Amino acid sequence: MPRFYCPVNLATGLELELPAGAARHVQVLRLQPGDAITLFQGGLAGTGEFEARVTHMGRSSVRVQVGAHHAIEREAPREVHLLAGITANERMDWLVEKATELGAASITPLLAERSVLKLKGERADKKRAHWQAIAIAACEQCGRNRVPVVAAAVDLAGWLQAHAQAAPMQRLLLSLRGASVPIGALQGQTGPVTLLSGPEGGLGSMEEDAALAHGFERVSLGRRVLRAETAALAALARIAGG
Repeated sequence: MPRFYCPVNLATGLELELPAGAARHVQVLRLQPGDAITLFQGGLAGTGEFEARVTHMGRSSVRVQVGAHHAIEREAPREVHLLAGITANERMDWLVEKATELGAASITPLLAERSVLKLKGERADKKRAHWQAIAIAACEQCGRNRVPVVAAAVDLAGWLQAHAQAAPMQRLLLSLRGASVPIGALQGQTGPVTLLSGPEGGLGSMEEDAALAHGFERVSLGRRVLRAETAALAALARIAGG
């Protein structure tokens, strides 16, 4: 059954006009009055999903009748907040999509020393909106009912400063340096975690040192050197589980 993100207050019995994004997707699929769909609000509090049925298809609007609510969540066993170095071109799109499918609780694009793509101003806002749309589409596809927030791109110093007084949370740094803990040793651990992964070429030495000084612990995926987006996703899958 087609699933659509609908960021409005849903309730059984409500008849409503779908937001523009969801309406456009319904029209692209050429659904007709009477066809069944699933709607989800995407909130972090866990809102489940709703059955719905198309009642009207207009040239620019779609109306639906909201049906039964199902308290279904398909989140990963462990809450992982991904802080990922921005990779080149479509690789970052792919990283955001797959990180969402794998259960990332949030995604923060990192303007790292070695990031090829540099963002600021209006261009940064457009990229953030683009990546958020990718996360929404990934949730529609994979069945998640909570859309991970894609934060504004930030450099590591800015992130560390902004989170200096944050509630205690395990912090893991994906690193090729020695003395790293094998990531497999973390399986079975619980509680939220921030996972920091660099862009192509990894984090610079000063960036790693700054992260370590702010409570990050080095972890390793093994002896092979993976592409930046592959490494972040492999680590996310191992830590999040499920």
